[in-house]
Parts: sequence; C-alpha cells; structure tokens
Amino acid sequence: MAKGWTDKRPMSPHISIWKWHPTMLSSILHRATGVVLYFGLIKLAVVLAFLAGGPKWFAKVEPLVYSPIGAFSFFFVIGILIYHFLNGIRHLVWDIGAGFDPKFANMISLVIILVSAVSAAYLTWLLTWIVAGAIA
Repeated sequence: MAKGWTDKRPMSPHISIWKWHPTMLSSILHRATGVVLYFGLIKLAVVLAFLAGGPKWFAKVEPLVYSPIGAFSFFFVIGILIYHFLNGIRHLVWDIGAGFDPKFANMISLVIILVSAVSAAYLTWLLTWIVAGAIA
C-alpha cells in the first residue's frame, strides 16, 4: 500500500506492474488508431477538396500526393484503417462473449497486427505500381 492510502480496498496496480501481452497492446493500439484516423481522414478530405476543385487546384497538392511522403502517408493511414477495422470486429466478437481464452485472444491480436501490416504494404505497393504505370 502507498503511504497515505487510507482506503481499506486495494489500490489499482500501475501499468508498469502489468506484464505486457499482445491483447493489452492491441487494446491500446485500437484507441490510438482511432485518434490517428481522425487526422488521417481530415488530410484525405483536404486532398479530395483540392481534387474536386479541378486540375488547376489538384496540381497544387499533386507533387505531395505522388511523392514518397504521399506513399508513406498512404501506407500509414491504410494500415491503421485496416487494423482498426479488424480490431473492431474482434471487439464485436468479444461483445457476444466469444474469444476470451487468453491464448486465443493473444494469437488473434498478433494476427490482426500482422495482417494489417502486410495488407498495407501490399496495397501501397499496388498503388505505387499503378501510379508508376500511369505516369510512364
């Protein structure tokens, strides 16, 4: 017990006491990706607004969209979007009371992280291949 703790109930353990496991990481990442998606979608809305303005307006952001920074941004946001979607499905499964076995939950958490990263890498490669083919 901490000094000055007068409550008879036990104090909640601090995060540094817990042993990290994939399900814990997945839960924290789900919250963080929700916040990052908010900003990623604002960026997408700005680019789409420039695109809707016509070729003259889109030409102002086109170098950024088709740059390595644009490809990295796409990889980052699409990876987060895929992860958040798949992890949301996992939470829906938990809401019906299934998938709580610790080994299974940890395995699914790792699979979701891996599938998200591989899918984002593939979609980024595909997009850059299509764009490079369209430009050439």
